[in-house]
Amino acid sequence: MSDYESPDQIVQVLRVGVKGYIPTSISLEVAIRALQLVRAGGVYMPAACMMGLLAGMEITTDQAPEEHDFSPRQLSVARALRKGTPNKIIAYELNMCESTVKVHVRNIMKKLKAKNRTEVAYLTNQYFSKER
Repeated sequence: MSDYESPDQIVQVLRVGVKGYIPTSISLEVAIRALQLVRAGGVYMPAACMMGLLAGMEITTDQAPEEHDFSPRQLSVARALRKGTPNKIIAYELNMCESTVKVHVRNIMKKLKAKNRTEVAYLTNQYFSKER
């Protein structure tokens, strides 16, 4: 856990083998889920912390699909992904099954050619820029 959310610092600790970077600014529920993910062998870093790092990446036109490529439900799921919300919470908030959320996440990632949820959060910025 850390009070600092510098993308450079996060990259440094991940390079030395840290499997989870949990800032103190996230909710207790998300922190618990992050710890569970790390215990299960995953890697956790909040999308919001990595936006600065990803901002330097160029997005080619084939990576940024037109808005009409996403269904309204996919946009709702993408909005929740941007906030770092776990699938189970997304399912509860949007009144759908967790397996349906997973399908939406997979389809969103496929359409964006994203490798992970953090990249989805960055690449969908154009759809939610007014929500900041």
